[in-house]
Amino acid sequence: MPCPERPLSAPILPPVAPGRRDHRLKSILGRPSGVLVVHELYRSLQGEGTFAGLPCVFVRLTACHLRCSYCDTPHAFNHGEPIALRALLERILAIAAPGDLIEVTGGEPLLQDEALPLMSGLADAGRVVLLETSGACDIGPVDPRVRIILDLKTPGSGEEQANLWDNLAKLKPTDEVKVVVCDRPDFDWALERIREHRLVERCPVLVSPAHGRVDAAELAAWILESGLPLRLQVQLHKQLWGPDARGV
Repeated sequence: MPCPERPLSAPILPPVAPGRRDHRLKSILGRPSGVLVVHELYRSLQGEGTFAGLPCVFVRLTACHLRCSYCDTPHAFNHGEPIALRALLERILAIAAPGDLIEVTGGEPLLQDEALPLMSGLADAGRVVLLETSGACDIGPVDPRVRIILDLKTPGSGEEQANLWDNLAKLKPTDEVKVVVCDRPDFDWALERIREHRLVERCPVLVSPAHGRVDAAELAAWILESGLPLRLQVQLHKQLWGPDARGV
């Protein structure tokens, strides 16, 4: 079913208390139509997911309506440069090497509707496009050529209620689900959701230890014990450049 038409400057939002929404999204509300607020644009190695280790251009959009307990990108909450869609496409392609992945991330990139034509434009240019999203915004309007990396928010994240469960039925085999676990109860909760929604039959499911809260070796043991084909994920950028490296 097509989405109802709405102004390009209106973010795709789940139900959130108006005061909380306005406070957290003030950096992107009211921007001109056809403009994205971009926190940073840079080339690095992909640090997570099934493409980990490959060169990638990161397009980090400003603002997030969530506040996960383990968030490592709070720097993207408020500050960014307004850039017109066409100009941003040109800047991205200018710094990308021929084989580079391109990831649109945040913050929460789907809060800015212009992210949708941006990703389609990158796919039209022949690029492998990744979208890192919290799972709290509808992924239905995303171009099917885009590979979605969807977070599943556990109780330990503090944002369990933000999960849009309908998103799980929209996942493609080329997409991925990422779960960051903060402790054993989080892992057990994740196993219940993974089994309930038959996620490992839909796409790869990656499980990460919350930095400083769960030991990766301990999480590896839990995965082996589960009997499910889950993939242990550690943040490569933190291994390479230290624990304070920005998340990618």
